[in-house]
Amino acid sequence: SCWALDHVHAPTVVIMGAEKYCGREHRYVDYSVPEVLQMMGRASTLALHEQALCLLMCMAGKRDFYLKFLHEPLPLESRLDGHLHDAMNSEVVAKTIASKQDAVDYLTWTLLYRRLVQNPNYYGLQGTSHEHLSDYLSELIESTLADLEAAKCVSMDEDAVEPTNLGMIAAYYQIRYLTVEMFALSLSAKTKLRGVLDIISAADEFEALPVRHREEAVLDRIALRLPVPLPSSSTAEAEGMGRWNSPRVRTHLLLQAHFSRLALPADLAADQQWCLLRVMPLLQALVDVASSMGWLAPALAAMELSQMSVQAIWESRDPLVKQVPHLSERLDKCTLAGVQSVFDIMDMEDDDRARLLNGLAPRQVAEVAAFVNRYPNIEVDYQVDAPKDICEGGLVSVRLSLNREWDDDEEVGPVIAPFFPSVRMENWWVVIGDPQNQALVAVKRLGMFSKHLDVQVEFNAPERVGTVKWKMFLMCDAFLGCDQEFDLEMDVQPAEDDDEEEEDEDDEDL
Repeated sequence: SCWALDHVHAPTVVIMGAEKYCGREHRYVDYSVPEVLQMMGRASTLALHEQALCLLMCMAGKRDFYLKFLHEPLPLESRLDGHLHDAMNSEVVAKTIASKQDAVDYLTWTLLYRRLVQNPNYYGLQGTSHEHLSDYLSELIESTLADLEAAKCVSMDEDAVEPTNLGMIAAYYQIRYLTVEMFALSLSAKTKLRGVLDIISAADEFEALPVRHREEAVLDRIALRLPVPLPSSSTAEAEGMGRWNSPRVRTHLLLQAHFSRLALPADLAADQQWCLLRVMPLLQALVDVASSMGWLAPALAAMELSQMSVQAIWESRDPLVKQVPHLSERLDKCTLAGVQSVFDIMDMEDDDRARLLNGLAPRQVAEVAAFVNRYPNIEVDYQVDAPKDICEGGLVSVRLSLNREWDDDEEVGPVIAPFFPSVRMENWWVVIGDPQNQALVAVKRLGMFSKHLDVQVEFNAPERVGTVKWKMFLMCDAFLGCDQEFDLEMDVQPAEDDDEEEEDEDDEDL
C-alpha cells in the first residue's frame, strides 16, 4: 500500500498504471486521487539532487482528469458519518457523552458539521437550513446509538447513555464495536483453541485485508500444508465468489501459516505481518469478554493462542524447544538428548549442551543463550488471607509473591520473538477458576516485572458449604511452557444470617 511508504523517498517515482485489481468486485478500479498524490509525494530531492521527477503512466482519456486534480486544491471531506459508532462508543466510555444532547454537541465541534453546510450534496442533505441540519444530526445520532445498544455496547434510559462492559472493552483495546459484539455472540463455555482461532479470524478488523488477482493457485497450495481445515465462507459462496475472497478464510490461512512457519510470497508475507499486528489486541479483548461471562476454557485458549502468535509454533503439535532460535532444525537431536522444553536446556550439563549446539556459528550460539536467559523462570508463593473465616458468597483475597531468577543489575528487555513483526513486552494473567464447572472466577492482568512482584487477587467464595478445590493459573502472553497451575483449596463456612447478627448485637447492648 502506498500509505505505508511515508519514510520512502526517491528522486524519481514512476507510477506504472493508474488501476488496481479489486478482488471483492472482480474488476480493476482506478487509483483514487489521494493515492496518486501520496505516491507522487514520494518524489523528493532530499538535498541530494537539484530536482525530483514523477512519471505517471495512464490512459490518454484520464490524462486531463489527473492534471485537473493535480494542479487544483483537493477538497477535504469528513468520513466521520460512516465511522461514527466506534468514535461515539469511545466518547461514551470517556464520559464525554452522557446523553443524546451531549452527542449533538460533540458533533458540532467536528469537521463533519462544518462540511455539512459547505457541501450538503456529498452527505445527502436536502438543504442547509437549521432544520435540515438538526434533522440530519438527530437521525444520525439516533441510528448510531441504536446500533450500539443492539450490540450491547451502551445502555440507554430515555435520554441518558451509559457504557456497558462490552463497550468498555472495545474502547480500551480500540477495536470495532461489531467485533466485540461478534465475540460475545460466538463464544461459549466450551469454546476451545480451534474455536477461538475461527472467531478471531472473523473479526471485522480484517475486512481490509487485500484480495489480489490470480492468487488462488498459491493459496490452494498453502492450504494443503495446514493442519487445521479452513472455515467455510458462506457469504462468498452465496455471492458467487471463491472462498479466497473472504477475509475470514484468508486470515485463518495466514495465521496457520505463521504457526507452521511456512515460507510465503512477499505480498502474502506482508499481509501476514499486518494480521499479526492486529491479532494481539483482539486476543486480549477476547480474554476480557470470556472473563466477563465467567467462561474458563475460551479465556485460557485465547491466552494460549497469544503465545502461539508471538512464538510462531503450535501449542500441542510442536515441541516447546522449537521456540529457541536455530533449534527448529535440530529437533531430532533435541529428542535424542531428552530436551523437550527450554528448562531442559537450562538443566543440561555444559558438555551435553555443547554437543547439542555443535555446528552453530558463534553468533547463533549467542542467540540461543540470549533466548534461554531471557525465558521467564518464576517461582510463585501464594496464600489465602484468613482461610478459616471464608463464608459462602463472602470476599476471598489471595496474595501472590512472584520471584524471577534475574540479575539485579540488568533490566528485562522485550520478548525474543524472531517471527513476530514488532517489539513486544511480556505480560501475564493470574486466573482463578473452577475447572470442574468450567467457570472463571477471577482474572487479573499483570505487566512485565524484573525481579519481584506482589499481587493481590480478590473474588467471591462459592455459594456452597464445605471443602472447595479450585485452580489458579499463571499464564504468560508471549512464551509457551512457562505457565504454572496451582491448587486452591478453601474450607467454606456457612454465612451468618442477618437475624443472628442482630441478636448478637442486642446481646452485646444488654
